[in-house]
Amino acid sequence: MLMGLIFLGLGSARAEDAPGRTMARQATAGMTPWITTDHANHEILRQKFTSGSDVTKACLSCHNEAGSQVMQTIHWTWRDPHSAEEEKIGKAGLTLNNFCISIHGNEPRCTSCHAGYGWKDKSFDFTDQTKIDCLVCHEQTGTYKKFPTMAGMPVDKPKKFGGKTFNPPDYNAVAQSVARPTRQNCGTCHFFGGGGDGVKHGDLDSSMFMPNKALDVHMDGKGKNFNCTRCHTTVAHDIAGRSYRTPAFETRKSLVEDDLTDKISCESCHTATPHRVGSKPNDHTDKVACQTCHIPSFAREKPTKMWWDWSKAGVKKDGKPYVEKGPYGKPVYMTKKGDMRWEKNVRPEYFWFNGSIETLTAKDKVDPTGEIAVNRPLGQQDDPNARIFPFKVHRAKQPMDAEANNLVIPQLFGNKKSDAYWKHYDWNRAVAGGMEKAGLPFSGELAFAETSYVFPITHMVAPKDNSVACAECHTREGGRMSAANLTGFYMPGRDTGGPLEASGWAIVLATLVGVVGHGALRVLARRKD
Repeated sequence: MLMGLIFLGLGSARAEDAPGRTMARQATAGMTPWITTDHANHEILRQKFTSGSDVTKACLSCHNEAGSQVMQTIHWTWRDPHSAEEEKIGKAGLTLNNFCISIHGNEPRCTSCHAGYGWKDKSFDFTDQTKIDCLVCHEQTGTYKKFPTMAGMPVDKPKKFGGKTFNPPDYNAVAQSVARPTRQNCGTCHFFGGGGDGVKHGDLDSSMFMPNKALDVHMDGKGKNFNCTRCHTTVAHDIAGRSYRTPAFETRKSLVEDDLTDKISCESCHTATPHRVGSKPNDHTDKVACQTCHIPSFAREKPTKMWWDWSKAGVKKDGKPYVEKGPYGKPVYMTKKGDMRWEKNVRPEYFWFNGSIETLTAKDKVDPTGEIAVNRPLGQQDDPNARIFPFKVHRAKQPMDAEANNLVIPQLFGNKKSDAYWKHYDWNRAVAGGMEKAGLPFSGELAFAETSYVFPITHMVAPKDNSVACAECHTREGGRMSAANLTGFYMPGRDTGGPLEASGWAIVLATLVGVVGHGALRVLARRKD
């Protein structure tokens, strides 16, 4: 505790004295977006459009390199662009999660968030540029909607889903509105991934459409008001961000060192020494990520899903599927999906992280006797690129092949003629169908395994006054750094022993001896007088 208080004192720094804040102000100055054309004035966008593909053709007639650029990105391929073909890493490969598990057999539902039109099965032509959906990222009317179960297609006549009515787009109005992507464009998919608001990431939900400063100092609607592309630097439609094993960034350069560097890292704008010169927090940046101190919790306004038990799915009431809601008005049981748990204001879990995430595929053998990490952050204490980093860890119970010892892919979505679980509530049939569509075998022996899945937490940056206090980590019991995966090194205040603590006690002891000795000498001297 003593050492924690010492660090707290050393770490206090006036914001105006912190050069990192000055750097960030300079790096983000002049944020008014500039445009070079008003698309409403283009004659080609005034023609009668009957489909999204018609609009795309018009776009490509001017932006003649955009199609080939988009097709190289993960937003189009849903594959890790830097992994070998045989590894099949990515949503379109054999990578798994512990939410809805995989897209195989479920494409019409999952690809409602694909930047394309018509990916309903393996026959989708990834080379057809007219299948690219330009509007989902660029239209600004807010009226353009893709129907949730139509493979990324908008409706051509009014149609209901989940109590909402989806109307055909006014293609001329949306085409003429196009501009640089905003939070509305990005959030339409990224805030609702996994089947609902805030389900997946924990630091991305509908509260981020227009957050206040307390929720996010960068995206504060009345403050800096950053759009996603402000940090997710985009070059030739390739958007900087996390990509499975490929780190979002591999060098920690600031704009001082390279004015063309991506802005995806905190250091890009704030530098590696963002605090006041001589302050203790600057000594942490080589081992502790900025997010670790500046994002004390996630899901601060909207709840996020933290547990999903597929093994409990299938129970009906009066022979019909049902939904039971719990805290926050969120479902805690669904016949279609099983048991769930939602939480708010969640403290992250912490791991060493060098920017790479290793992900299981449906071909990988697993050990069912313990919790299976469907994905896990890579990095060790001695890795110069690794930092202690905050994560949301979503835990679940999901199906596996009990004989082959691999996690499996169920077909969840489909019509009554398919093997879809949501139509027949037959796990064996759903898994057999899903694995067949993925081109993989299934022994027929089904079990359920407990799993974990991590999401790096990098949004919802709190104001400096709400950052993590030093004593929250530098403490013996219940501290943020007490996790089993953050052992093997000495942390002042948390660990007993170690050179710093030994030297501290030596100073205390020497001080005590000095005081007692001095007092004894004075007593003896007085007696002689």
